Amino acid sequence: MRNRRSKEHYEISLKGAPGSDQVLRLSGRLDLYATGHLLEQFKRVLKPKPPSSLSVDISGVKYLDSGGAMALKLLESQAAHQQVPFKLEGMTKQAQQMLQLIQPDKLAATPPPTSERRGNIIENLGAATRKLGGDLLDVIAFVGRIFLALVHVVRRPRSLRWRDVELYMERVGVDGLPIVALISFLLGLIMAFMSAIQLKNFGANVYVADLVALAMVRELGPIMTAVLVAGRSGSSFAAEIGTMVVNEEVDALTVMGFDPAVFLALPKIVATLLMMPLLILFADLMAILGGMIIGVLYLDLTVYTYVQHTMGALSVADITTGAFKGVVFAMLIAGIGCQRGFTVSGGAEGVGKVTTSAVVAAMFLIIVADSIFAIVQYYF
Repeated sequence: MRNRRSKEHYEISLKGAPGSDQVLRLSGRLDLYATGHLLEQFKRVLKPKPPSSLSVDISGVKYLDSGGAMALKLLESQAAHQQVPFKLEGMTKQAQQMLQLIQPDKLAATPPPTSERRGNIIENLGAATRKLGGDLLDVIAFVGRIFLALVHVVRRPRSLRWRDVELYMERVGVDGLPIVALISFLLGLIMAFMSAIQLKNFGANVYVADLVALAMVRELGPIMTAVLVAGRSGSSFAAEIGTMVVNEEVDALTVMGFDPAVFLALPKIVATLLMMPLLILFADLMAILGGMIIGVLYLDLTVYTYVQHTMGALSVADITTGAFKGVVFAMLIAGIGCQRGFTVSGGAEGVGKVTTSAVVAAMFLIIVADSIFAIVQYYF
């Protein structure tokens, strides 16, 4: 049997009678375009009467790609299924390497995933505890990596991508100004209005300025700004790094000799650390402005009186404490966002999960840290 097709650019010939020892010779190009015709010819070799043995000589093959290798592997599988001794002859080194890459058994359809059995409350509690312990170990390991990255940057400042730091400073700070300004302004306005309703009954209208200033600078300004940054930038950091993990870009950076902690995480953390205190100060000013509008329009206070009471209520310690809170919150937000991004698994669905996890974990840690600050301020 001899077949020649101009499209596939290969030749196939068969020697030997049906049911006896047969030799199948292939030559030319066994590429993807020849795969369909090859499979048809291979079926004719094994049917209706399979040979007692089959030898395939590919010494004349000039080019073999994954399509041709797959066809040969399928022929070998069919021969084994019909208990026909099979032998490949005349293989080059390139052909051997290509055939080693092909695994037809991997093409079998995978069974649908089975639904997991729901455990009882004890099993679920144990699984949750194990997961929490694993998360804590991952966080500790990531903190260590960041610390080593900071030491490396201190020794070699040029190793940090300062252009990326500037880019993330713009994303965290400048791009976040509108939403921070709007929320803080409305928050100060609402606080002043609600407190004015009560203080007006006692003739203490002027203390609205003190209340708004102290509440915003000490507590609400830092915590609201941190929540907004966590929702905007923390989720963005987790999604960006998570997408790179899914696309194997992080593995590529590691292969090229780059430390992902220095290359990806550190610019985001440094930018957030630099911008968070400034955002908090801006939020405080916008909240005081919102309260001043209520004081001037609703309580008949002058701008000078409102400003004087605001400055008298605040101290340098209040402002620096709020800025220091911003530094701590920035480390939590950027750190947990980057850490969650490096733990992505499962494709696009995994990216969505870690993004949500980063925002929830950041907000939880912000509340815990603010509670610790409140206790420390009360006692010390």
